[in-house]
Amino acid sequence: MNNYSFNPNNPWRKSLHRMFLLLGIVLLLSACGQAQKPSSATDSNTGSNAGSNSGESSSSAEQNTAPPQEEVPEVDPVQDQLRSLTLEEKIGQMILAGVQGTTLDDQAKQMITDQKVGGIIFYANNVTTLEGTAKFVQSIKETNQSNPVPIFMSVDQEGGKVSRMPETVESIPSSRKVGETNDSALAETMGELLARQVQLAGFNVDFAPVLDVNSNPKNPVIGDRSFGSSAELVTRMGIAEMKGLRNEGIIPVAKHFPGHGDTSVDSHLDLPVVNKTEKQLAELEWIPFQAAVKDQVEAVMVAHILFPKLDPDHPASLSDVIIGEHLRGKFKYDGVVITDDLSMGAIAKNFKLDQAALATVKAGSDILLVAHSYESAKTIFDTLISAVKSGKITESRIDESVYRILALKQQYKLSDDQKASGDLKQLNVDIVDWRKQIDAR
Repeated sequence: MNNYSFNPNNPWRKSLHRMFLLLGIVLLLSACGQAQKPSSATDSNTGSNAGSNSGESSSSAEQNTAPPQEEVPEVDPVQDQLRSLTLEEKIGQMILAGVQGTTLDDQAKQMITDQKVGGIIFYANNVTTLEGTAKFVQSIKETNQSNPVPIFMSVDQEGGKVSRMPETVESIPSSRKVGETNDSALAETMGELLARQVQLAGFNVDFAPVLDVNSNPKNPVIGDRSFGSSAELVTRMGIAEMKGLRNEGIIPVAKHFPGHGDTSVDSHLDLPVVNKTEKQLAELEWIPFQAAVKDQVEAVMVAHILFPKLDPDHPASLSDVIIGEHLRGKFKYDGVVITDDLSMGAIAKNFKLDQAALATVKAGSDILLVAHSYESAKTIFDTLISAVKSGKITESRIDESVYRILALKQQYKLSDDQKASGDLKQLNVDIVDWRKQIDAR
């Protein structure tokens, strides 16, 4: 054993002792410093007022007490446009009216400038030559330029027996003939060709496709306007046609909800009655319309048909049960709802026009179609203005409809500056080639 190992006065031992002591102090101070860091960080992060003279702490306090930046609200151009409209202008947007003759007359001008109607529909008696029809359409758009919202220019161009095009435009066969091919690609091309046809005259809305399932062979009004008697076929072909119309920038309108295929009375003449339950309708008639809603169809036309097992008092076009509870509610459809022509016999023989106008708006319709009479358009306009002012209908209810209408017009970038367009010669070649494909099937 070395003699210095246990000597407390040994110089080397004293030096070693001091070294260990210093090391212990350093480690202790280091540990204390680490333990204090979370507290310091917490004070800084919470903006503590427990004061510090360090510049870093002051800077942190200034940053944490700065006021939060205001969030910039999202701009809704539709809502902005809606707010800018007067009550009269809003009511006008809810009317789609017919015109007389083949040129713009004074009454039509007055209807556009005074009632500020949101849309016009052409029928066969408004069509002359392609050039003449395009000129008529353009004159309406030019008259509407004094109004704040572009105008819908609409037409029933289905193909087959429902065609509004002049003879210089090659014809489109009926939906039934196309349906017999069982080829949805041909149906989509049909939609594109129909769209190109109506663009030649300057229209921007086509009342097609027909989504009625032709389940009643004695049906006097649908027949070959339908793709067929199978809900699956009508759905597949109708949705394809709808996409074709969209592809070319024309607004499609699916018709005639809840289904006109099982009627035995022409609603142009009188009120058809269909005694089907909700379950029966859901198993056939509603299938194509539910598919269209799922595909976000832009607009749906509602028919003048009484379904007494759903609503014994009102035809579909005036029914809160059918439009409100089913189309808007169960189907969750929030697009534009358009009535069939309110001057048709189904309505005219059973309801006063003012009563029908109030009922359909309360039920959830957005656009009231009324053809063949300037007086009828003015009656609807005056009725709705009076109803809002008297409290029968709230202005917020009107705003709901007009918002949908404005949204659709903005979606398709409608403008009264848009003129008739297209190449007639090339379109005719394309229609003939497509018809050959139909005939070959």
